[in-house]
Amino acid sequence: MVCEKLEFDEREDCILRTGRLVLRRPRAGDAARIAELANDRTIAENTVVIPHPYTLGDAEKFVAHVTEAKAETFLAFADIEGVCTMVGCGGFTAQEGDVPTIGYWVGAPYRGRGFATEIARALVDHAFEDMGAERLGVSCRVTNTASRRVIEKCGFQWAGCGLSSSLGFKGSFPVDKFRLERGIWQSLIAWGHGRRARWPVNAVSANAEAEGTR
Repeated sequence: MVCEKLEFDEREDCILRTGRLVLRRPRAGDAARIAELANDRTIAENTVVIPHPYTLGDAEKFVAHVTEAKAETFLAFADIEGVCTMVGCGGFTAQEGDVPTIGYWVGAPYRGRGFATEIARALVDHAFEDMGAERLGVSCRVTNTASRRVIEKCGFQWAGCGLSSSLGFKGSFPVDKFRLERGIWQSLIAWGHGRRARWPVNAVSANAEAEGTR
């Protein structure tokens, strides 16, 4: 995979790898690319904190916040026609008590390729394996059927409805809420739907090699 050769900051304390993606924390030099992909009404109107238009200044503030807070937020890179390319973003927020809530988005040119599912599953594995989470939450706008499919593929179970405020939507929209308990995730691993079944053998090896950098 081309992105296996991606140069990482020697201070990088967490790198996640999947079959096709490498996920790392954002840096100042990523701001222009983040702004390019996130300046998308579809993303803004299906997320909570992403405004539209999304400017370079917004991206710079985002990177600065993630860096200062040491947030569990990652940019996803994939091999696109032989070039290691940023395709999306994913991470965690703490909402509804201490339950980490995952969120993710994929840039318009890269949708429909399964990248969102791969990002989400990487976050789920990271939360349970490395962060010690006992349960995870996620929500999606009721009209966002693509995101709902991603959530269900990851094993989340429906947990009710609610409303979410959105900067991009400039108001609130109805959402479906989902939960994933550690026990359910462990069962999925035991049934062969975990990391080793999700990622090709060479990617699993890469994960093992990366453990020292986490």
